[in-house]
Amino acid sequence: MISGDTRVAAVVGNPVRHSLSPTIVNAAFAATGLDWVYTAFEVANGRGADAVVAMRTLGLGGLSVTMPHKGSVHDAVDERTPVAADLGAVNCVFWRDGRLVGDNTDGAGFLDALRLDHGVDVAGRRCVLIGAGGAGRAVARALGSAGAADVAVVNRSPAPALRAAELAGEHGRVGHAHDAAAADLVVNATPIGMGGTPGDPRDGGPLPLDPASLRAGQVVVDLIYHPDTTPLLAAAAARGATAVNGLGMLVHQAAHAFVRWTGGTAPIEAMVDATRRELARRALVDGSP
Repeated sequence: MISGDTRVAAVVGNPVRHSLSPTIVNAAFAATGLDWVYTAFEVANGRGADAVVAMRTLGLGGLSVTMPHKGSVHDAVDERTPVAADLGAVNCVFWRDGRLVGDNTDGAGFLDALRLDHGVDVAGRRCVLIGAGGAGRAVARALGSAGAADVAVVNRSPAPALRAAELAGEHGRVGHAHDAAAADLVVNATPIGMGGTPGDPRDGGPLPLDPASLRAGQVVVDLIYHPDTTPLLAAAAARGATAVNGLGMLVHQAAHAFVRWTGGTAPIEAMVDATRRELARRALVDGSP
């Protein structure tokens, strides 16, 4: 029961009503018995800094931040973790010694999803990353910091690819799609395959890379989580590769935020179960696969 003692956390973005974050985080609060509640606040474009002021004024327990506010929140918090500073983007705000700290948990969530859910350690692996947007940059930095032997960033525009490659450190470079044939780990960080995007593969558009470059022994990750099997993942599985969707990253990045806010241990299984149930419910409502 919500009371005057209940702590409030929220996700801010625009749009944000579709977000799965309330499902994921409220499941964590329920499973751990914490007197917290999590909701979504739609914040108009250009008002991200105001959300930080609101967190301070209202004493909110934590904030998740999604598009288009990750940059403005980064600039508005009192301090930033090294990863948030490197990325110039914040997706989580928490309290530390009376100050608001901005973090970015996407990369850590990506690594945890591979390691904890699939037993995959990226250290020493040759990696190809397709896409150099916000998610791509976070993954590039995470791969570099976790000891990947090679991080080849493939992107239509060379400047963003170079920036993402630099975040990967000494083993980052601008790559080409044909690098995937020799890779141990292939990551799609583009929206291709999500559905409803121009040139979607299910409507006859191309995959993010040539499926002939995929093979058994590879791990192929698509950061998309709905649908749970994208055309790229279907092609990867057909060629014997291990296919991983983005649900694990979504849950584990939220788990890192939960730990930041509460100091407790995130109940991953409960968070995953709640998310799968909600995705199934939405599929029934909108008729999507």
